[in-house]
Amino acid sequence: MSDIPASPVAPAAGDEWQPSDLELGRRRYRRRQTLRSAAIAAVSTVVVVGVVAFLITRSSGWPRVQESFFNWDKAKASFPDVLRGLWLNIRILLVCSVLITVLGLTIAVMRTLRGPVFFPLRAFAAGYTDLFRGLPLLLVIFLLGFGVPALRLPNVPNDAVIWGGLAIVLSYSAYVAEVFRAGIESIHPSQSAAARSLGLTGGQTMRHVVLPQAWRRVLPPLLNDFVSLQKDSGLIATLGVVDAIRAAQISTAEDFNFTPYVVAGALFVCLTIPTTRITDHYARRLGWYGAGTGP
Repeated sequence: MSDIPASPVAPAAGDEWQPSDLELGRRRYRRRQTLRSAAIAAVSTVVVVGVVAFLITRSSGWPRVQESFFNWDKAKASFPDVLRGLWLNIRILLVCSVLITVLGLTIAVMRTLRGPVFFPLRAFAAGYTDLFRGLPLLLVIFLLGFGVPALRLPNVPNDAVIWGGLAIVLSYSAYVAEVFRAGIESIHPSQSAAARSLGLTGGQTMRHVVLPQAWRRVLPPLLNDFVSLQKDSGLIATLGVVDAIRAAQISTAEDFNFTPYVVAGALFVCLTIPTTRITDHYARRLGWYGAGTGP
């Protein structure tokens, strides 16, 4: 009986757990490895950026490029106009994102309806996604922005912002509908069967069981579409709307200095980077690793 090891004694209520020397050593080792990796990454980044900057600034055409694209005085002069144009892009982005989400979800639900009675809805949804995923966005903007006002229909607005925004909604909702449909069809049929066995109707099952789970799975790709929408909102400038890109074009036409385009690009980057980081944050938080499933 004396050879049997004694059972471990639980620490007293007032005692605090202390890591062992082995655990402390592991923590120190991981901390050193993290610092070492960060130092190597920083040094390699500085070296690469330095080499690229050296090669660019030592090229024969750099002085002319610097004057034409990175003129500080021109940047300060064009910044207010470009910023006002960017506010129009932001407003279009906010309105279009809501309409795209609603229309895309509606098309996705229509395409997932079962039963022969819903065949016209499924056919319409399939034709809609095939059409607007096949047409280039710029072509849709031209067709609506120039074609509809040319018809001179009564009681129909001719505002280029409206028709340009509608073209963006129609094109992007086709892609978003497919994202929603993939999320809906990724839910196992047993979920719907269990909900129906509890007395829920088909609409209640979709609303309370399927869509909440599908939304969790498709949120990261939806946010990526939102990032792309931020950039493509600048395509309405082709209709003559004075947004950030059009304001930069007007400022450039004064003296053929392209610095305003660089200013507009920098503003769009400052607009998209926070959204990209939010997308990555939610993807990690939801355990989304690219396959639409949890960890």
